[in-house]
Amino acid sequence: MPARAKIEVQNLDFYYGSKKAVKNLSLNCPEKTVTALIGPSGCGKSTFIRTLNRMNDVVVGTRVEGRILLDGESILGPKVDVVELRRRVGMVFQRPNPFPKSIFDNVAYGLRVNGQRNRDRLDEIVERSLREAALWEEVKDRLRENAFSLSGGQQQRLCIARTLAVNPEVVLFDEPCSAIDPIATAKIEDLIQRMKKDYTVVIVTHNMQQAARVSEYTAFLMMGELIEVGETNAIFTTPKNKLTEDYITGRFG
Repeated sequence: MPARAKIEVQNLDFYYGSKKAVKNLSLNCPEKTVTALIGPSGCGKSTFIRTLNRMNDVVVGTRVEGRILLDGESILGPKVDVVELRRRVGMVFQRPNPFPKSIFDNVAYGLRVNGQRNRDRLDEIVERSLREAALWEEVKDRLRENAFSLSGGQQQRLCIARTLAVNPEVVLFDEPCSAIDPIATAKIEDLIQRMKKDYTVVIVTHNMQQAARVSEYTAFLMMGELIEVGETNAIFTTPKNKLTEDYITGRFG
């Protein structure tokens, strides 16, 4: 029995100008599970995931129709506090994007923006977040060093720590391992597996093996449409749709 839906997407259409990039998409993301989005390049995965915290709002000429509910409440209304929404629905991008600041200040950034000034509390949350991101032991003696001194995989885990520091409920990953090496990828996959105890996770990945390893549910998108969604094991072993079967067996994509 799936957990209750943390995110409910109903009949979503998304436009770049006159081009419809997501078409009538409906999808539930159960609470405290990992939902993977797979599909060929350009199929709308990243566009879709960015609607879940309104990151597409910053792109000129875009519009969205349909409904997106977080805990049953619409996130698309004009009165929604988008800053608060993005605190609740954090995002980790394809390439590591640390700020040109120290390791400590990267993690503390969102806390300070939200008014946290207590040094002991900052120290406590930064350590907790770095531990959650499986990075603390590697950087605990380097917190004053510039974040750019870290390796690519460490930078990506630092960005995860920065996201976790503000206590989100949902974490979106947009191809988080595409720019890092296999060892760093394994660490991040392990981290995602552990995160579902406390967070609802949605991950876009071009790597089907990764989707199979980390997720409970998988959605297959093609040409902006949701072709099939279900439990990951079923999607990869007994897909109901011929297009899904063709994609996961490598006939296209």
